Amino acid sequence: MTIPEPGYPLAAQISPRVEVTDTTGSTNADVVAAVVADPAAWPHLSLLLTTDQRRGRGRLDRRWVAPAGAALAVSVVVRVPRLPVRARGWIPLIAGTAMARAVGAQLTSGPARATVKWPNDVLVTASTDPARTEGAAARKICGILAEAVPGIPEAVVVGSGVNTRMREEDLPVATATSFAALGLVADEDRLLADYLTQVRDLLRVLAAADGDAEVSGIRAAVSDACATLGRDVTVMLPDGSTLRGMATRLDGEGRLVVAQQRGVEQAVAAGDVTHVR
Repeated sequence: MTIPEPGYPLAAQISPRVEVTDTTGSTNADVVAAVVADPAAWPHLSLLLTTDQRRGRGRLDRRWVAPAGAALAVSVVVRVPRLPVRARGWIPLIAGTAMARAVGAQLTSGPARATVKWPNDVLVTASTDPARTEGAAARKICGILAEAVPGIPEAVVVGSGVNTRMREEDLPVATATSFAALGLVADEDRLLADYLTQVRDLLRVLAAADGDAEVSGIRAAVSDACATLGRDVTVMLPDGSTLRGMATRLDGEGRLVVAQQRGVEQAVAAGDVTHVR
């Protein structure tokens, strides 16, 4: 059995509802439908999780599938009634930062660190040299997808897929990794509790500042976790065009600012980023 018999007691200390299912098509689809059907039953930080998701989706409608028991799929309800609409683009960025911190807290047995590829892919950079991780390959350990709940503007469902027990030979691409591939055993309950705590606290700080990412320190926190900044990047934009340049900063709405030739800058709200080595 891949789901621990004691359940997730640490996560349950943070979340008002921890629902576990043996298998499902998509935790995000399930939770969005459940919140629409009965909003009161799914308060802030409620979640559904499984270790066997059959029809998961990533950003840009990519299919996300993992062998049963190899990954943790979790969808969390985020309710942000006090957060202005203009600031809600920070929600997926906060989720990525929160998960990077939660993953990073478990990378204690070797020279590895967790960062974020904008907007919210969590990467692990590992090196055989204990003194440095600079220049080592960064591989994706977690993807995140945030979806609005139809008819309930204050509610967002944030889905995460974390590669936990996936064997090296089962990784879908060479740029992916897992806790198992890193020689680690993930404490899934601790991971969830740390993730939920970070999401809760970062959103609370942003809401208290009326959505101002600069005043709240959220832009600094997200930027600090973002491995994309300061890198040459290629960005595939939603219209199919390609943008190339250096990712210099995040603007006040969380968009990625890319500097092109002759000092021209473009802010990107959505796109598929590739780090250029």
